[in-house]
Amino acid sequence: MTTAATRPANALTQKPADISRVASDDDASFLRDFRSLSTIGETPGHGVDRQAGTAADAQARTWFTSLASQYGFRTETDQVGNLFALIEWNPGAPYVLVGSHLDSQPTAGKYDGAYGVAAALHAARRLADRAASKSSDGGNGPAVPKYNLAVVDWFNEEGCRFAPSMMGSSVYTGKLPADVALSVTDTAGTSVREALTEIGHLGSGDGPAAAAYAEIHIEQGRSMEDSGTTIGLVHACWAAAKYTVTVHGEQAHTGSTVIADRKDALLGASRLVVLLREIADHFSGAVLHTSVGQLTVYPNSPVVVPSRVDLVMDLRTADEGVLAAAKALLRSGIAAIETEANVSIEVEESHAWGINPYQPAGVALAAECAAELGLSNRRVFTLAGHDSINMKDVVPTVMLFVPSVDGISHNEREYTNDDDACAGVDMLTRVVERLCNGDLDDAASPEPGSRLEGNK
Repeated sequence: MTTAATRPANALTQKPADISRVASDDDASFLRDFRSLSTIGETPGHGVDRQAGTAADAQARTWFTSLASQYGFRTETDQVGNLFALIEWNPGAPYVLVGSHLDSQPTAGKYDGAYGVAAALHAARRLADRAASKSSDGGNGPAVPKYNLAVVDWFNEEGCRFAPSMMGSSVYTGKLPADVALSVTDTAGTSVREALTEIGHLGSGDGPAAAAYAEIHIEQGRSMEDSGTTIGLVHACWAAAKYTVTVHGEQAHTGSTVIADRKDALLGASRLVVLLREIADHFSGAVLHTSVGQLTVYPNSPVVVPSRVDLVMDLRTADEGVLAAAKALLRSGIAAIETEANVSIEVEESHAWGINPYQPAGVALAAECAAELGLSNRRVFTLAGHDSINMKDVVPTVMLFVPSVDGISHNEREYTNDDDACAGVDMLTRVVERLCNGDLDDAASPEPGSRLEGNK
């Protein structure tokens, strides 16, 4: 098996094809376009840097609109920068939306989000070609689809430049007011509105009305690769709790201040990092994931004891009982750190949600499609957030995964084999075809699973 450690760093290579799968012209076309996209914002480490609202993001959007135009689709941008490529078969009918995001982390892989957008464009092209063929056969073919089709590039899914993540889909689904999103600023003080204006992607309106949604994504884990599964049928998102934290200390001279007198905010923050890992290790079987990130140290001088550290923490698990127990350990651990490090710790739970399910009818539909195509499949959780988590609360939604080699993600070595990527496009095409025919019209959206939406 080709691994992240052995494959050439600058190559989009592929594993040997399955005996049951024969490469097609459609595969070659998809891989050509995906490789073209992968050069935009390429980093020295052969990943990408396409943070939301940057020049590289704008170049990726030009790639999107150019390919959509080539396929005969009309494009439009909504009030918060979500970009749509539309196919209208039935004037006045709502749209099946399919897509993901083109923005990335600062040093990211080429697949996260971008694969889903490229796959969606190619699935839409195939379906448009089929519809055109049906309409030109003298009226003897099946009726055109019930719903129109729109491919979407959601703005600022990653949330690394502008918080929160999943911003574009949060606005689209009404979970985040557009004016609030547009007023968010990055660390340099540039607002979302200013960034979108600068790259020419501040649009208007609310985007096309949705009848259903589909998204395909790399797994960002290794359970599918370990089990030899080609298609993941996402049935739920792990439960999670996210926190914004400020550790308060007292500024002092690093040389002259007696150790016993220090109130070192960075010491307190460091102990929080260790605490979160210890809480994860407390539960056997890797059932809990914890992390600390985005530390901001003030005044961040080499000769000053820090007086303040801002950071974020999160806990994620498929067991809500484990989450409750982890929260209790966190509370007691924070109290101990305050005493031992002589600091005060301000904690705000910014996001929290329980096990967050997708519609069972959508999971069943996806399983039927995989069986029709002869693709191995199984039900999987998503541990990360995706725009589909917002969309599933308002329309019937299908979320799909393809394998990630070695489970690597948010890393320049992120990789999915070509054969799996192409199988995913076949799968997405079949799912979207059925959605456009109204096969999930009777699927009810579950109650929203999060108290505050717009998170990863």
